Amino acid sequence: MKETAKKEASSSKVYGLGFIGSAIYFISTATSFWTGVLGVLKAIVWPAILVYEALKYLKA
Repeated sequence: MKETAKKEASSSKVYGLGFIGSAIYFISTATSFWTGVLGVLKAIVWPAILVYEALKYLKA
């Protein structure tokens, strides 16, 4: 039997660290519970927002 190594994209690790960091930032700056919940949602989608803003800036 062949043993195959599980390949995992390194981008998932970067996304995970970015998620944790942004969640900590957004929650620590939250002034209420619902602002904290919104912060967690922002932490999930921050890469999409970053790409959107970069493309808008570059007018692509």
